[in-house]
Amino acid sequence: MDLPKDEKTVVETAVVDSDSLRRADDALLAELGYKAEFKREFSMIETIAFAFSIMGVVASVSSTLSFGLVSGGHVGMVFGWLIPSLFVSTVALSMAEMTSAMPTSAGLYYFAAKLAPPRYAAISSWITGWANVTGQVTLVCSIDFTCAQMITTAVSVASDGATNLSAGATFGILLAILFSHGIVCSAATSILARLNIFYVIVNVGTTIAAIIALLVVSDDKVSTRDAFTKFENNTGWANSECLLDYSLSEDIENYCRWLGFLLIFYCCDVDPRVAGFQKTGYDSAAHISEEVAGAAKAAPLAILIGVGATTSLGWILLIAVSFVIPSISNILDSELPLPMGQVFLDVLGKKGMLAIWSLIIVVQYVTGAAQGVDASRVVFAFSRRVSCRTDNALPGSRWWKKMNAYTQTPVNAVWLVMVMAGIAGVLGFSEAALTSLAGASVIGLYSSYTVPIFLSIIGGRERIVPGPFDLGRWSKPIGAIAVAWVCFIIVMLLFPSGQTTTADDMSEFHELYLFSAESQSSDDDFD
Repeated sequence: MDLPKDEKTVVETAVVDSDSLRRADDALLAELGYKAEFKREFSMIETIAFAFSIMGVVASVSSTLSFGLVSGGHVGMVFGWLIPSLFVSTVALSMAEMTSAMPTSAGLYYFAAKLAPPRYAAISSWITGWANVTGQVTLVCSIDFTCAQMITTAVSVASDGATNLSAGATFGILLAILFSHGIVCSAATSILARLNIFYVIVNVGTTIAAIIALLVVSDDKVSTRDAFTKFENNTGWANSECLLDYSLSEDIENYCRWLGFLLIFYCCDVDPRVAGFQKTGYDSAAHISEEVAGAAKAAPLAILIGVGATTSLGWILLIAVSFVIPSISNILDSELPLPMGQVFLDVLGKKGMLAIWSLIIVVQYVTGAAQGVDASRVVFAFSRRVSCRTDNALPGSRWWKKMNAYTQTPVNAVWLVMVMAGIAGVLGFSEAALTSLAGASVIGLYSSYTVPIFLSIIGGRERIVPGPFDLGRWSKPIGAIAVAWVCFIIVMLLFPSGQTTTADDMSEFHELYLFSAESQSSDDDFD
């Protein structure tokens, strides 16, 4: 059936506008020094869905809950999320501004090359690129390892504690998840874009369902005062050891406790037992920008909405959790791999817990799938040699930069990410090494975030043409706060997570970084 003339004209105009938008994107990409190799199949909505899904609100809260409980109790849960989110927003704002000006899959290492003085462009880009690649790959491992731990938690609950899977079985589940993610992430861009709509529906729906279920079903809630202000120190450190040695007034002591425990212990967003992460990976919109129509506007908007929505939903969920935990110590003493599982079990019972937990596992799974796409685009971009001297930087770059003729996506790069993540997963047999992996991921990612931001505030901003999203005179002060915050959390992550540390703990921690640095330097001789 033929469309009416007016409707036909509207459709044709939309097609023309869409084609014009894609041509403009490709022209801007050419100005940045790259040729268009991807199909621009991500719409603005799908790009926002991708940036939001990669942070997996309810799954990430579930995997990082224990550290907030240890470091501050109810206060650690509620404000240990909110306070760092304010600082993370400055990083997101700065990153969105750079992405708007330079929408390329190369992302952060390209930003560093263009923002640095010409004399230091190569080394700045090289450091940023390797830090980002390392962080991206280890983050895939961490997300999928946590997914495996969630499955083991479900098995333990379903069997009433009779079946507790070993570290070897958990590693086997990890490999199965990585293999399935390799298949999913190898799909064509059009399929990946549509999948993200499903991802965000599952993500938001499960989070809202968890909030409602906890608040409605629980009949043993704490008071509002306790839910927001009750502080508990479960770290093993005496308060006098964590704070100042001289006497303080009670108000000042409470203030210091909040800053000391919340900003130092929990705000780093690392749970040493489950290697869960939150508020990392929001650079993902930059890395798929060559697959996005109207990337200069859509990608930065996706970064900001992704971080904002994750912060809001995550905070509401943690408030709900705080209300339904009458005893922090009982949750911490749980034999389940993830304490959040015990929270759901106590409130919802066995069947209710398994129902909501199954959905959370799905959320964690799709988070890993989104992160796999993100990491593969970073590997692909870092393997190219076009305008930036640090492209083609990975050993075997000629393989990882190949585009699959059928899907027109970097399938080889996808499987490299999955294999390397599987190798990193071997560290799961050692709790100390797994903790080091968590720290390595966050340090790698946030180091790559802060280098271009630092270069921008010391004069690099004048070397680029601003994009549609421009912070203007606020760019430098916002960037300065972002850099200070990142430097703070990186220093904190270099410290061991517990009060009692053995020589083996420290050796495994630092050997991981030495191995990473040594492997990064080897590519100088390779090329």
